[in-house]
Amino acid sequence: MRILVTGCYGYIGSLLVPRLLAQRHQVFGLDSGLYRNSALDDEELIVPCVADDLRDVTRADLAGLDAVIHLAALSNDPLGRVGRELMLDINTRATVRLAELSKQAGVPRFLFASSCSLYGNAGSALLDEDAPVTPLTSYAESKALAERNLALLASDSFSPTVLRNATAYGVSPGMRLDLALNELVATVATTGRVILRGDGLAWRPFVHVEDICRAFEAVLAAPRQLVHNRIFNVGGTEDNYRLGELADLIHQLVPSRLEYEPGNGADRRSYCVDCSRLAQEVPGFRPRWTVADGIEQMYDAFRAGGMTRADLDSDRYDRPRALRAHVAAGRLAVDLRWRSDIATARLNAGTERHPRLGFRATNTSSWAGPASRGVRL
Repeated sequence: MRILVTGCYGYIGSLLVPRLLAQRHQVFGLDSGLYRNSALDDEELIVPCVADDLRDVTRADLAGLDAVIHLAALSNDPLGRVGRELMLDINTRATVRLAELSKQAGVPRFLFASSCSLYGNAGSALLDEDAPVTPLTSYAESKALAERNLALLASDSFSPTVLRNATAYGVSPGMRLDLALNELVATVATTGRVILRGDGLAWRPFVHVEDICRAFEAVLAAPRQLVHNRIFNVGGTEDNYRLGELADLIHQLVPSRLEYEPGNGADRRSYCVDCSRLAQEVPGFRPRWTVADGIEQMYDAFRAGGMTRADLDSDRYDRPRALRAHVAAGRLAVDLRWRSDIATARLNAGTERHPRLGFRATNTSSWAGPASRGVRL
């Protein structure tokens, strides 16, 4: 298949693209390169990718594709601090615009990375895909709105599928630590301390980043009628944990001192997720990782890679810090586009136009702005 993966340098994309290439798919990447310095081993990520902003894609760029896997986003709840309108602009409007252009270009399959975060605060009751969504953050809201609009685009010729990922964890070439389990393990690997912030009572579902990749692969290979305009929770139903339980588990598995920082208060986001639909209805998908295995994988990788406490406090593996650093240094404008001279320098450093897909190697917007037609907010 000819597949476009947006966010190809990201936490999921940098692991998914090589897997798709190994399966002999023809894969193209799109990524604005905001987090290119987050490679865990300091090596260049080997991903065929062009530097462009999601908001600048044209219909011609999508011609001849068999599928779009849309991962690119301002990703996770803390990034909501960039502002609701910017979050909606990138995560909702640009997503729907990409889907509209894909449909116009004749792309038959569109796989969208959503989030279980949109379940909000539902406590310990298991929620399946038909449960009401009650987003508490602008990030979760942006995903919920994008889902609703994608469903409206479904037709005989255009088949969207939504994958609501549980909270991701695990080692990836494009590593990130601004995720609950990853941060806890990185902290214990570099300090010997498991630090539980808040009361630890909030529930979360968890899924290894490699199992997220397997879910996308399974949906991509599935017969259309099984996945057309469907929503799937991605994870394992048995992998719902209270955050305090996670801290206890890490303390049991690796040498550490368990510490509590209660001053942060209760986390309003608390939800448990039933992930059985994907495993039951889509051939070839079964989660392979357990949370315990993921803790040991990350601990060993962080120790072997020489991760330090300074890395935890830097912007290298933390998305919100990286964006703040880019903006403070004047590399990004307030709309999170690269400044024109920075974009030119990045392109001259080796990111080129892909000859088969026709992406422009520029960051000049051809889009009129946030009033994208057809997006229901």
